[in-house]
Amino acid sequence: MQTPLNEDSVENNKSMGGRDAHVIVVGNEKGGAGKSTIAVHLAVALMRMGQRVGAIDLDTRQRTFTRYMENRTVWAEAQSQSLLMPTLTQITAGQSRNLDQREEEETQNWQNALAMLNADCDFIIVDAPGSDTYLSRLAHGAADTILTPINDSFVDFDLLANTTKGGIAQARPSLYSEMVWEARKRKAVVSRKSIDWVVMRNRMSMLNARNKQRVGESLNILSNRLGFRQAPGFGERVIYRELFPNGLTLLDLTEKGSAIQFSMSHVAARQELRDLLIVLKLDALQGASFTF
Repeated sequence: MQTPLNEDSVENNKSMGGRDAHVIVVGNEKGGAGKSTIAVHLAVALMRMGQRVGAIDLDTRQRTFTRYMENRTVWAEAQSQSLLMPTLTQITAGQSRNLDQREEEETQNWQNALAMLNADCDFIIVDAPGSDTYLSRLAHGAADTILTPINDSFVDFDLLANTTKGGIAQARPSLYSEMVWEARKRKAVVSRKSIDWVVMRNRMSMLNARNKQRVGESLNILSNRLGFRQAPGFGERVIYRELFPNGLTLLDLTEKGSAIQFSMSHVAARQELRDLLIVLKLDALQGASFTF
């Protein structure tokens, strides 16, 4: 059954001539939060809904998103299947030993990649590295939406705020939150556009434990203090780790050749992806129905 995103029907992004692609940066400054998995699933979900999607892998060392796509290509060729693939662009880090020259080089590389994808795409998904880099800051400053996944644990709260003194009630913004705040201010001044910051809980326990409730309550407080919206999280599922070697997503499990048996758990996981898209409130999807 198809699920409506919104009751109001709005003209599709493709028919609006001259509109720039919507840039979604999946970012934080902590490894292991599931950024690449989320970025890949977002890209495939948007393509399933008829959107043209480009992707930029900004992790110049790990390149998990790129390797995911390489695995996807190999699997599709081995199974003689045609899988949806985003237009992937890689950006290399600057090579100059001079900091100013290196940043100038990276700025040019970023602008070239963005311009190339913007010409043919409705959405550009940026998989940011789990560290503070100049390229990551450029991406955050160019974002229309910043999606920040955090593991469902107080250990990850330092990504958003420093709670050492005074706890959540007196939490101070972390270095990452301050970087997002500066990016939002700069974009508002330069282009008079806003950046929508969305934080999503990832790897959520299926048990309604006390810690899970406390994390939710604390995020509500931080949301008001730091100015982000919250998105429903993805549950802790082994399937996400099983999909990577073949480059598949939850939306590909019914493809011919997939050795993973589709289950009710996967149905629930697909609904979590739909719920995320609903909360992101992407203009191009308003009035559309889910096709997965």
